Amino acid sequence: MSSKQLISPLPYFADSAVLFSAIADQPWAVFLDSGYPYSDQGRYDIIAAEPVTTLVTQGEITQINRNGALIDSSDDPFDLVKAELVANPFEGFKDFPFNGGAIGYFSYDLARRLEKLPVIADDAEHIPEMAVGIYNWAVVVDHHQRQSFLVGQGCNEDHWQSLISLFSTLPTKDQTKQFKVTSEVKSNMDKVSYSRAFDKIKHYLKEGDCYQVNLSQRFVAGCEGYPWSAYQQLREMNAAPFSAFLNFPEVQILSSSPERFLKLENGRVETKPIKGTRPRKAYPASDWLQIDQLRYSPKDRAENLMIVDLLRNDLSKTCKTGSVKVPALFAVESYTTVHHLVSTVTGILADGQHALDLLKSCFPGGSITGAPKIRAMEVIEELELNRRGVYCGAIGYMGFDGNMDSNIAIRTLVHSNGSIRFWAGGGIVNDSDVEEEYQECFDKAAALLKLLNKLRVE
Repeated sequence: MSSKQLISPLPYFADSAVLFSAIADQPWAVFLDSGYPYSDQGRYDIIAAEPVTTLVTQGEITQINRNGALIDSSDDPFDLVKAELVANPFEGFKDFPFNGGAIGYFSYDLARRLEKLPVIADDAEHIPEMAVGIYNWAVVVDHHQRQSFLVGQGCNEDHWQSLISLFSTLPTKDQTKQFKVTSEVKSNMDKVSYSRAFDKIKHYLKEGDCYQVNLSQRFVAGCEGYPWSAYQQLREMNAAPFSAFLNFPEVQILSSSPERFLKLENGRVETKPIKGTRPRKAYPASDWLQIDQLRYSPKDRAENLMIVDLLRNDLSKTCKTGSVKVPALFAVESYTTVHHLVSTVTGILADGQHALDLLKSCFPGGSITGAPKIRAMEVIEELELNRRGVYCGAIGYMGFDGNMDSNIAIRTLVHSNGSIRFWAGGGIVNDSDVEEEYQECFDKAAALLKLLNKLRVE
C-alpha cells in the first residue's frame, strides 16, 4: 500500500454528473457539485467513494467503521472527525481544494451535543445526526481551467489504474432507473398553524427574548425509485454553487443550496450568510425592480446585519483577535427562482485551531437560527412540529491538508424509507408581516415543489 501523494489527469467533461454516474450506486459515494454547466457561480466539483473510515452518529453514540472494524464512541462527534484527519495529515497538491479527507453531513440536531436544548418537536427523520466518510482519493474537476484530475494517497497501483479507467469513459445512461413521487406533497403547517407560530414569535420578540427567529415548515411526499435520477433533474432546474448528492446507506441527500457556511483555505476563513429574499420575475424590468427593492429594504438589511453580527462573534471564538472583518455587506445574488441578500464575513484562523474547531464553534449557522442563537433555537424547538434533521445543518469537506468548505443545508431534499422531505422558512423580526413570510416559504420552496410535482405519478 502506497502512502505517497498521487495525481493523474482525467478527461474533462463539462457536466460532472456523467462522472458521478459511474459510482452513483456505491454506498458512501459523494458528489459536491458546483452546479456547472447549469450555473457558472461555482468552480470545482468533487467526487469520491470507497471511504476507508466512516463515522455515523445517532444520539450519544458515534459508530466508527475502519475497514470493517467497528468502534462505538460517546466522544464529541466533531472531535472524532478531527482526530481522523489529524492522525493522517498531508499537504496534498496546492492547486486543488480537496486532496482527501472528510466529506459528509452534520445535521442541525447535532447541536444537541453542543448545547442543552428542550425536547419537544417530533423526530420523524430517524436518521443519523452525522454521517461522514474519510476518503483517500477524489476526482476534482476545475471548470475554470476545464481540467479534471484524480488525486489521493494510499492506493496501490492496480486500484489507481482502475479508477483512472473508470473515470475516463462516459458511462451509458440507464434510462430504466427512474424516481417517482407517489403522493401529494404535504406541509406539516397550514396557514393557520403557521400564523399561530408566527404570533408566538412576535410575542417573544416584543418581550425581548430574541431579535430574530427562523421559522420553517416541513414538506413530505411518498416516493420510490432512484434518488440520483431525481437529483440530476434538480440540478438542471435549480443549479446552485453549494449543491451536493450524498448516497449514504441509511439516507440520500439531494442539496441545491445557494449558501456557503464556512470556507477555510490556508488559514483564511469566510462565511457568507443569506438574509433577505425576493422571488424572480419573468420580465427583466420587473426582475430588476425586485433586486432594487431587496437591496434597499430597511427590514432585510436590518435582518441581515443581525446575523452578520452573530457570525462575527462566532468567528471570533477561533480566529485571531482583530482579524474578523466584513468586506461585503448587502450584496444581491440571483438564482433560478429567487434573489438573495448576502454579506461576507472573514477572519484568520488562530494558531492551534483546526477546521473542525471552527465548524464546531459556529454550529449551526446563525443565518438559519436567529439571534441570540441559543434562545432562537429553543423557540424553534417549541414551535416547529418536526425536528429539522439535515435541514439547516452543513454539508461539505474537511481535508487532510486543513482546508474546508461547507454549505448551509437549505433547498435540500432528504430521502429515506420511502419518503422524501424538505423544509422552507425564513427569519421573523419585529416588523415582519405574516402574509409575506408565509409566501416567502413557498418562494424558497418553488424549485423543489416543481421537481416533486413533475415526478408525481397517480
